[in-house]
Formats: sequence, C-alpha cells, structure tokens
Amino acid sequence: MNIGKLGVWYFFDKLSSNTAAKAAQRIEDLGYSTLWVPETVGKNPMVLCSWLLANTQTLNLATGIANIYHREPGVTLAAQKSLAEQSQNRFLLGLGVSHTRIVEGIRGLKYGPPLATMRKYLDDMAAAPYTGVSPSEEPPLVIAALGPKMLTLAAEKTNGAHPYFTSPDHTEMARKRMGDNAWLCVEQKVILATDPTKARNLARPVAKIYQGLPNYRNNWIRMGLSEDDIDSLSNRFIDTTFAWGTEKTIRARIDEHFDAGADHVSIQPINPNGQMDDLHWECLELLSPTKS
Repeated sequence: MNIGKLGVWYFFDKLSSNTAAKAAQRIEDLGYSTLWVPETVGKNPMVLCSWLLANTQTLNLATGIANIYHREPGVTLAAQKSLAEQSQNRFLLGLGVSHTRIVEGIRGLKYGPPLATMRKYLDDMAAAPYTGVSPSEEPPLVIAALGPKMLTLAAEKTNGAHPYFTSPDHTEMARKRMGDNAWLCVEQKVILATDPTKARNLARPVAKIYQGLPNYRNNWIRMGLSEDDIDSLSNRFIDTTFAWGTEKTIRARIDEHFDAGADHVSIQPINPNGQMDDLHWECLELLSPTKS
C-alpha cells in the first residue's frame, strides 16, 4: 500500500451512506490519498470502509481507530484481510485501546492495562487462522499510540503508529522513539479562520469532547501543557494542538509534522459554521494535494 502524504480524518456518523459515498468520491477527486474513519458508538467502521472502498477507485480507507474491545482478534484479522482483498490493497487497519468511559461505561466490558492488552491482542491476531482468499499483499496495521511505550510497541509489532490530537513536537518525539522504518501517521485538526478569537472558540467545543479522557490528558501533560491549560482549554492548549489561520499558516503546521518525521498527515477540518457533522469543503479544496 502507498499510504500517501496527505489524508482526511472525519466522522461520518451523521451522514447517510449515499452522502458519505459522494463525500469520499470528492475527497478522492481532490487528490487526498487516505480517508480515516473513527469508531465510537456510531457506524461500524469495517462496514463503512467496505462501502466507501466499493464506491471509490484509488482512495485508501483507514480505521482511525477501530476499538479492540469491540471484536475478537480473529474476527478483526478476517475483516482486515477481507477488506484488503476486496479493495485491491486499499485498506489500512488502525487499532486502539479506546477509553474506560466507552469500554466499561457504555459497553459494560472490563478495561485492561492498555499496553499489555494491546500486545496480547496483536499476538492473538497474528496467531488466528484465516482460510479465506488472502489479499495479494500483507495488509498493513497501525495502532493508536501516544506514550513512549505504546510507540515502541507500534514499531515492534505493527507497521507504525497513528497519534491523534498531538503536535509537531510530539511527532518529533514519536519518530525518535520508533526509529526510521515505522510509519508515523499523525492526525491534525485544522480550522480555516484567521480571527484568533473565532478560531479558538471553534476549537474549544471539539477539544471538550476529549478533555476528560485520561489517555489524552496524560499525553498533553507529557507534551508540556499544564493541568490548567487542559482544564481551561487555554489559548496555549488550542494553539499547540490545532492549526488555524490562512491556508499558508495551516500548510506550515502540516509541514512541521513532516519536518519532524511524519510519513503521513490526516487533516480533520473543523467547519467555521460550528457544525461538526458538516465537512468544510473550502478548507479541503484549498489544502488539496492537487494544488501542491
């Protein structure tokens, strides 16, 4: 698989299947290489990826991420190989340990130690049987990794890491931790708005979704942000984790990730109309790889 340099990360839960397919086709036409879809309590990411792969020609689909607690390792392996074979190797599986709030609070499952749980899951996947028609290439796998130990695991056991809600400084740390060969596929939230107050106010409702999750909070502290920065969603917090401003300013932040060692950056556009389920096409068109 050629994952490409620039992708898009987006929630499709509020879009009908036909609307989502048209959006994926438009993203493909704009030259983005990979479309990342998450998993929370909405659409099944494997089903969604199958649908979007069937409705596109060259666009890669990636899960960013699929929750390992939601499926047995052998079932995940079967989905990975089936989707890769269906799409002529355009599927990238991204896995993550999710959060206690979802795993225990919503699903009623037992949340285990993240590193040990992910390691065992990857080992069990590797050992699982699969008798279906295999894809012509071994399908790639990345894991959601933020801290040093999970980044090391990503480099040891998978093709690489998919850090979410970080910064170029974190990208630099991740590259040093993982070495030169592992894929580093980072997500970057972007806002095409030049007024500082407006841009930061658009960012805060998005950040608030993640504000109380320990996995992210711990990582933001490691990144040098303070508890007060996180609790107040300070300007410093927003400016560290979001790219906002003109096309030039946003491109500069994306380039910072590449300069720090990223192989791939997936942008998550925040719509200035405040609707998180409305793709901001103006932003995607301005940042399109076809313009580069």
